[in-house]
Amino acid sequence: MISLNNELTYPISETLFVFALDYEAGKVFDHTRKLITGIGKVNAAIALTKAIQEKKPKLIVNLGSAGGYGFSKGGLICCTKFIQRDMDAQGLGFKKFETPLSGIPIILENGLKMDNLPEGICGTGDSFEMNHINTEYNVIDMEAYPLALIAMQENIPFLCLKYISDDAGSDAAEDWSVQVHLASEAFKQILFTEI
Repeated sequence: MISLNNELTYPISETLFVFALDYEAGKVFDHTRKLITGIGKVNAAIALTKAIQEKKPKLIVNLGSAGGYGFSKGGLICCTKFIQRDMDAQGLGFKKFETPLSGIPIILENGLKMDNLPEGICGTGDSFEMNHINTEYNVIDMEAYPLALIAMQENIPFLCLKYISDDAGSDAAEDWSVQVHLASEAFKQILFTEI
């Protein structure tokens, strides 16, 4: 069982664990329903949509590495709000990060909270951010937004935990390549100690 708090638990057998890369999962998740989507929003959306149809999960858990602004490297952050950070139709009169004519709010709120973890706002985009300047989000990744949106549209509970691998600054690429391999053990400790 995965315990999010004193009242909310889900069976591991009915949980879909979603990662962009197998590096982030390591061997820790080999005996679970694990989905590796590949990098980027499109790959994530396609893979999760197919997996929902095939596996019919009761809970979707997105786990992965991310840049973090104001968080320590190696920390785990629970993301409950999401922004599509590379959506920019301001030239057409729309607001920053607003998806035109979609009816989707700029800040998508869909994510379960996990006891004892700090919360973050995840900015998802198809770029590896190395010069973080936006104040609207403090966690930076490349897949979570479409996963959160699809889970919401399919009425499946969604948990998003990110392992902070870098600060989205000038050393982000080097930091990520070292830290990404540590993510799976951090997830194991917080999610299930019996495996």
